[in-house]
Amino acid sequence: MRSEDVPFTGGPLDGRRLPVLVGMTGRPPKTYRVPVPGEDGTTASVLVYRLRATGTNRLGLPSGWHYAHDPSGRPAEGPRWPWSKPRAVAETPADDATDPPPGESPRAEPPRSG
Repeated sequence: MRSEDVPFTGGPLDGRRLPVLVGMTGRPPKTYRVPVPGEDGTTASVLVYRLRATGTNRLGLPSGWHYAHDPSGRPAEGPRWPWSKPRAVAETPADDATDPPPGESPRAEPPRSG
């Protein structure tokens, strides 16, 4: 496997260049996770760095890569396809107030005489 020295920006690794394994295309992985040991030797937290392009050439291709610190550490969202389900949204209590009581239809018609 081939490795490449990649610079890190932001966070505790700011300004360091660490060897990172690259894939078959020569590109480093999209995320780089660094486990930080706790005082008792267990993993206390994980630092997350995201891959960013350093610059682009005339054709718009990246000329290099660096890792930028992501303080939130949430997982990558990935692509959104038109046929995908929408992401979960927290419901508000106001949404429940507009629902009709059970057993009633939303458009109740008056009874017909005759």
